[in-house]
This record gives sequence, C-alpha cells and structure tokens, in this order.
Amino acid sequence: MARGLEKKGLGRGLSALLADTQTTGESEKRGKATETSLPIEKVLPNPDQPRRDFPEDDLAELAKSVSEKGIIQPLIVRPSPTGDGTFQIVAGERRWRAAQRAKLHEVPVVVRTFSDVEVLEIAIIENIQRADLNPIEEALGYRQLMDKFGHTQEKLAEALGKSRSHIANLLRLLGLPDEVLKMVREGKLSAGHARTLVVSADPIAHARQIVAEGLSVRKAEQLAKQSVNPVAPKAPRAMTKDADTRAIEQDLSANLGLKVSIDYGQDSQAGKVTISYKNLDELDGICQKLST
Repeated sequence: MARGLEKKGLGRGLSALLADTQTTGESEKRGKATETSLPIEKVLPNPDQPRRDFPEDDLAELAKSVSEKGIIQPLIVRPSPTGDGTFQIVAGERRWRAAQRAKLHEVPVVVRTFSDVEVLEIAIIENIQRADLNPIEEALGYRQLMDKFGHTQEKLAEALGKSRSHIANLLRLLGLPDEVLKMVREGKLSAGHARTLVVSADPIAHARQIVAEGLSVRKAEQLAKQSVNPVAPKAPRAMTKDADTRAIEQDLSANLGLKVSIDYGQDSQAGKVTISYKNLDELDGICQKLST
C-alpha cells in the first residue's frame, strides 16, 4: 500500500529523472519504505522547498476535508539531517499545513532515506505535477531541474509527460520583468497572455493594458507585434512630373553640371528644388554660381 501511494504521488517522472544518478546498489541500500504515523510536531517542512505560495482559500478547503476524512495519502519524509529525532518533509507540505489547521495530533508518513540532492529534486517534481501550480512556479521548477541536475528539456518532457514546447514556452516567461511575473502568479495574466509579452518592446506597459482592458490573447499578441514592428504611415504616391517640369530640371542640371530635382504638391503651387552634389568642390561651385 505504501509503495502504491508513493507511486501515485510522484508518478514515473521521479524514477526516470533519478535513473542517471541512482545505481541498483544504492536502491537496495536505501531499503523498503516504512509507513507509520508521527506526532505532527515531529514533522518539519523542508527549508529548501521550491514552493512558497500556499493560498489561504485552498488550505482552508483542504483543512476542512482533512478534519472530516483525515489524510488519505501519507506524507513522504526523511530523518532530519540534524539528527534531533525530527523528520523533514520530502513531499506533502500542503497536507501537513492543512493537518495543523485541522488540529490533528498525528500524520501518516512514509519514511525514506534520501540525500539532500534527491530531496530537492523530488520536491520540485512533486510541485510540477500538481495541477494547481501557477505557470511561474512550474517554470522555476523546470529551471531548477535543468540548472541543478543538468536535465535537458527533452528529458524533462519525456519523464514528466509534458511536451517539449510546453516546457520551452514556460521557460521563456522567466525572462519577463518581475512585475509581469507577479501578475501571472496572482492570476491576473494567463500563461498565454504572458507568452505574447516575451517579444513586446514594453512588456510592463502592455501587461497593464491587457489587464485593464481585458484583452484576449489574440489582441495581446497583436499589441506586442505592433510594438516591435509599428505600422509605418503610408508614403504619399509619387507625382508623375509633366514634360515642362522635366524640361526645367534638365536645363538647370545642364547649367549647374549637377543633378536637379523639382518636387511640388498636387494641390499647391509651392514646392522645392533639390540640387545634389558629390563633394565639397561641387558645393563650392554651387555657392559661387548662386552668389553671382
């Protein structure tokens, strides 16, 4: 029963990711899991727990369920590294917090022996596999697994049952400004909205606009693209010069020895004469002819 509960909680991802670092000898040395109950004050949270946000409403709802039905799935713990007789939570801190609120005196646990590295890896994977993890927490979990344990996006995708594009898209969100990441954590922006801001020239301003106006993801995407490639105003169509204008240009060019262009508006008698020169000597020649 203990093995079944543990497998259900962690899934196949843990065994797949630990396969590179855990040998058969180490597995046998670890021994079988022991399911028991411990005084709740003897169970302590992991100080390196990646998850920091525990919404009050969710905890209250879970505490009510725990009060009525108890804790169905045991916590996974290990003997504390301090050797003081306490146990450190490897997976299940949310259930432990709910049990405290429900005023339980004991909690069911599965005692295992894990290294510090394995504890961190399991905690990250357990959090990633939670359905209510916000996109930023999930992305940070992927980043930790890659940075600390050298896992690739492909390996994570295979082990966790996610697509590689899903993992890659979430990792891109971590490049957004903190204010935008906070909006995603708080549920003001969806992951889809946030992805559009990765290419935005001003992600903070656009994030605020998306929230204020309730823009759809498609509208947000258009907004971000326009900030990078603004639509240039259409240039007025070039006028077709009449024969008289072209003749005057040719006469002036022949007299000055330089290219001359005459431009004017369609509905106006005003215009401009442009004389082009290639070097300072030609410019001096223009000045002398105009001053005589």
